[in-house]
Amino acid sequence: MAQAARLPERLAVLADLDGTLIDSRASAAKAFRWWARLRGLPDGTAETFPFGRTSTEVAALLAPELDPAAEGELLELRQAQDTAGVVAVSGAKELLETHRRLAIVTSGTAELARARLAAAGLPAPEVLLTAECWERGKPDPEPYIKAMERLAAQREDCLVLEDSPPGVQSGVAAGIAVIAILTSYSEAELAGASAFIPSLEPLVATVARLGIASSV
Repeated sequence: MAQAARLPERLAVLADLDGTLIDSRASAAKAFRWWARLRGLPDGTAETFPFGRTSTEVAALLAPELDPAAEGELLELRQAQDTAGVVAVSGAKELLETHRRLAIVTSGTAELARARLAAAGLPAPEVLLTAECWERGKPDPEPYIKAMERLAAQREDCLVLEDSPPGVQSGVAAGIAVIAILTSYSEAELAGASAFIPSLEPLVATVARLGIASSV
């Protein structure tokens, strides 16, 4: 996506990681199947995990009788150690390499984020905000407010890239325009986004249409 170089220079891109810049579904599914077997959960339990939620949230949903924080930590560690199947979304590498005013905002741990970026062959941006960076995660606006502050950007010059309902809700609650990537959920499930695109390929044209960080 060489066109990423044509994004407005002052545009602050606040991008989610999983489902937005990388496809980690195969890796996550494998980890959850391993976890389900480890905990003796019924067959098929791991197949129902909702993508776009934190490991702790998923553990609480699938095995409420267990300690969700401890299980979430175990799942994050497993996924950081086994990144087979993690690949970059088309256009992600070009975006990260050509647009300097960018932050990744992910609900995963720093260890998991860096492991997945490396597995996908993507460079880590200078600003990488992870679950350790806030008290209230998505859908609370805190993650994206912190990212905006780290980039010293004004709301009108910011753009959130997200693929999940909690992420879209977080960006909207922060008062930032959101472009939803339709890799994991439908438009109806991502209500509130300013625009919907199937991949990063039409990103530049969509930003121009919305007039975000326009010099005009």
